[in-house]
Amino acid sequence: KMLGRVLWTVLFVGALQSLAKASQGHISVVLLGATGDLAKKYLWQGLFQLYMDQVSSGHSFTFHGAALTALEPGQRLMFDVLKKLSCPPDEAPNRCAVLKDQFLKLSQYHQLRTAENYTALNREIEALLRQEGLKEAGRIFYFSVPPFAYTEIARHINSSCRPPPGAWLRVVLEKPFGHDLQSAQQLAAELTGFFREEEMYRVDHYLGKQAVAHILPFRDQNQRFLDPIWNRHHVERVEIVLKETVDAKGRTSFYEQYGVIRDVLQNHLTEALMFLIMELPANVSRAEEVLQHKLQSFQSLWGLEKNSAVLGQYQAYASQVQEELQQAQDYVSTTPTFAGVLIRSDSLRWEGVPFLLTSGKALDERVGYARVLFKNRAYCTQSETLRDAGHSQCKAKQIIFYFGHGALNTPAVLVSRNLFRPIMPKDSWKEAVAQSDLHVFGQPLSDYYVYSPVKERDAYSVLISNIYHGRKDFFITTENLLASWGFWTPLLDSISHQPLRLYPGGVENQHLLDFEMVSGGLAFTLEEPEELLNPPRQMPTDYKAIQSKYRQSPLVSAWSEDLISQLASHMEEAAVRSVARSGQFHLALSGGSSPAILFQRLARHHYAFPWKHTHIWLVDERCVPLTDSESNFFSLHSHLLQSVRVPYFNIHPMPVHLNRRLCVEEDRGTELYAKDIVALVANASFDLVLLGVGTDGHTASLFPRSENGLEGAPTVVLTESPVKPHQRMSLSLPLINKARQVFVLVLGKGKHDITTLLSRVGHEPRKWPISGVSPGSGQLVWYVDYEALLG
Repeated sequence: KMLGRVLWTVLFVGALQSLAKASQGHISVVLLGATGDLAKKYLWQGLFQLYMDQVSSGHSFTFHGAALTALEPGQRLMFDVLKKLSCPPDEAPNRCAVLKDQFLKLSQYHQLRTAENYTALNREIEALLRQEGLKEAGRIFYFSVPPFAYTEIARHINSSCRPPPGAWLRVVLEKPFGHDLQSAQQLAAELTGFFREEEMYRVDHYLGKQAVAHILPFRDQNQRFLDPIWNRHHVERVEIVLKETVDAKGRTSFYEQYGVIRDVLQNHLTEALMFLIMELPANVSRAEEVLQHKLQSFQSLWGLEKNSAVLGQYQAYASQVQEELQQAQDYVSTTPTFAGVLIRSDSLRWEGVPFLLTSGKALDERVGYARVLFKNRAYCTQSETLRDAGHSQCKAKQIIFYFGHGALNTPAVLVSRNLFRPIMPKDSWKEAVAQSDLHVFGQPLSDYYVYSPVKERDAYSVLISNIYHGRKDFFITTENLLASWGFWTPLLDSISHQPLRLYPGGVENQHLLDFEMVSGGLAFTLEEPEELLNPPRQMPTDYKAIQSKYRQSPLVSAWSEDLISQLASHMEEAAVRSVARSGQFHLALSGGSSPAILFQRLARHHYAFPWKHTHIWLVDERCVPLTDSESNFFSLHSHLLQSVRVPYFNIHPMPVHLNRRLCVEEDRGTELYAKDIVALVANASFDLVLLGVGTDGHTASLFPRSENGLEGAPTVVLTESPVKPHQRMSLSLPLINKARQVFVLVLGKGKHDITTLLSRVGHEPRKWPISGVSPGSGQLVWYVDYEALLG
């Protein structure tokens, strides 16, 4: 009854609305986790701001706080928070007091623990609507709870708390959304069982920060200035940074599971990066267009390698973990609290431009920004004094989206005056008066056009307003989420046991965390001081090769990344020798996942490789079109060929697709390939053949007990694989054995059993085709990583 009276009063507050407009419908907002930290700090204030903004919109509201806590203590905790809510400075005190009083009266606490509790909540909402004769517009359920609770809550809402047909449902989900690709896929699949994609609003609160939210509109409104310069020819680099002075004390249980990359880089900084590098949609307000352009940008990014990142951990973190999680004194945490990551794109717009993402705790300042630094081709003849007096073309040229805190202590957009005067919407951004004593990136503020929001708003208030309006472009879709995790998970897997740079914290860090771009990756600029190092403990890099021979042939063994690096170097050396000897290098490559990592290494780190004189051949191919993602040639093209300059006529894909048919014997694809080899490769002897090994001992597409290719005359054969796609084309064992050099690459724990078995067997190609690889007058070298060798 009380709620009903308040609702009726609210519809006419300030006599601003007509009866017609007052009947737009009722919205029920349910905040799950209503007594938690996030709710206390941000969410209740954001909901109160929504109420203040929309009280005269014609919608009526009720706010339902919910948690597992019993009714009386939960109600007491919740209303302690509500009583402390505040109005913005520009709100009239009298109106503020009235609205706050109404907001409190419209808010109720519920214990939501069982299915019956959700059913009771639904009945209560329906009863109120009937009693007051209100039409239901929709319901918002805000999940401010740990993700492990999502599925159960989703089930209860779906079965007993959905609004009736004609009213909308909006379910708001807080990060973390998984901790890697697999867990994110699992959580997404579970939620999709209960909610449609358009009903889910995944929050990344950085998208509510005014400077981040304005990146796309800024690019759209300033296309005339940016179109000529927003590309690799003019941009030197892009930096996206979030520095914090606080440490992880009190949050180590969360931090031990996630670390700085999962906590900040995979979401906040990646989203800002996407806004900067994506192709501009025709309509930057259309969520579907923005999503598609984001996904295209993810596809253009190079895969991350271990050397793409530098990692650190502040010194006190280990003791905080030991204390808060009751770990033993000798417990060693490998969780990074600092990370710098180098990201690159192969898009035509951004190829060659480094994107540096950096974040950490216990650093020297609290600040966040995205900075686009432009190349400076100017040479200025005037003296430095005269240069500083004006807006010289020799000064740095940059655009900075300043998220907040730091020297400015406010969100801002800064554009160097020697670039252009930007177009900014006057209703939401104002030009700031430059403070002469302030410097940003070594330049006085007067060197920039500086704009700050007309009205500064908390990120959660912005996002809650967008949820109310149904604006999905401020939220993370399932596709967007999985694309991001797909990009970051390989790096997270590769660094899980990587040694961390220890740092003391705060200003004492000095230059200890400075890093630079080296050989396509990142490295700290300073050696780690001895006093910061942990007591010596055996790390992966301490291991050396176990033996120098395997199956009577030379063995190179190391951890996978080092092994790939050595193999790529040895291939380059072989290529250089061959070109010096004969003027060309004939290289036959296998498909599969292991070579893909090698191909990326060759493309990104071996600029002296004589590609111009290299002929690329396939060792084997699946009988699918070359544009199919299952094709070995497709993988080779994606990871290597599109990034290096091999002459078109030097690339020799296997002819598996002839006459619109795949691997039909009458089309004589094997004979065609064999003739090409004889015509171009002296004595049909490749300079280097790269092979892999299957868990059954197969190599190339030569399988145990294969009828073709293990012996005899034909040099190229059709074979049958035990797994799909079954039909294959392959070089024969006799042809492989004519090569000058054969390198065999074996990676991963999954290959340990076959590696052990092969070390004990002799020449039995019918059982294990790889055992038949033995170049008659050439050299065989095995490249086996520690996981395959040692298990």
